[in-house]
Amino acid sequence: MRSIGILIASTAMLGLSACAGMTPSERSAATGAAVGAAGGALIGRDAGSAALGAVVGGAAGWYLGCREEGRCGAVDNRRQHYDQRTGRYYFQDPQSGRWFYENGEPYP
Repeated sequence: MRSIGILIASTAMLGLSACAGMTPSERSAATGAAVGAAGGALIGRDAGSAALGAVVGGAAGWYLGCREEGRCGAVDNRRQHYDQRTGRYYFQDPQSGRWFYENGEPYP
């Protein structure tokens, strides 16, 4: 029983250390895939549902991580301005005319 606890703890530590150099998108995709696979296996009780759950969970996790980073749908060729007071770049959204920082926060 003690060796199972050590195995679980060491596996958890190894899994957490593997995520150390990941971006939020990659970390969320991996977490989403794991949760999706577990959910698919519990709900469907067969391997096909677990694989589908992993794919859907990974895609959803990647999207949430990408939104967290503020780079989903980002345009590389937009004109950006530098705010010396805050040390951050900002841009104007051509559709709404509003100003935003690079990460999507509204510019004052």
